[in-house]
Amino acid sequence: MSASDNIEEIMLSAPVIPVLVVDDVGHARETAEALVDGGLKVLEVTLRTPDAIEAIKRMNLVPGAIVGAGTVTNQKNLDAALSAGAEFIVSPGLTPALGSAAIKSRIPFLPGIATAGELMGGLDMGLTHFKFFPAMANGGIPALKALTSVFGHCKFCPTGGITAETAPDWLAMKEVLCVGGSWVAPRGASPEEIRQLAREAAGMGA
Repeated sequence: MSASDNIEEIMLSAPVIPVLVVDDVGHARETAEALVDGGLKVLEVTLRTPDAIEAIKRMNLVPGAIVGAGTVTNQKNLDAALSAGAEFIVSPGLTPALGSAAIKSRIPFLPGIATAGELMGGLDMGLTHFKFFPAMANGGIPALKALTSVFGHCKFCPTGGITAETAPDWLAMKEVLCVGGSWVAPRGASPEEIRQLAREAAGMGA
């Protein structure tokens, strides 16, 4: 199975991938447990905080969780994420250096693209699955529809500004396998609240 096959399998695991900014690693495991219990087992921990790598390690202990690293921007980030046990990698953009390193590592890789040129660069690397980012700031659904009219064989996970209210509209596009969102685990939410938000998000794929 190729890395592309693996990333598609991960993207199809749930309609929403929680985008997690972990400020307090002490709550990492219970947050992951609540999300998985609610039906969202694919978790993206963004490398935006000092606790992110430790959070990946702790969330990996949760049965059923598929924990990946987001905001991976360079080889150093990639190596740290792999060492922490990340099962997939998400980047906000795509550079030849990062793309080459991720492909060489054979880890499922979901690079961010915002333009046709960036997408074509990914295709040249053999990639066909992308994060459309930032989704809303980059023109929303009309912009992605314009891209898919040319690159219909590619699959996407739009992320950035998507809400519980707008996610179903994105998911209605056949080229969109899932969306990324932070609303399912807002800062300060209790495990019970996160579990309920996850249930509602997981139901979008029904």
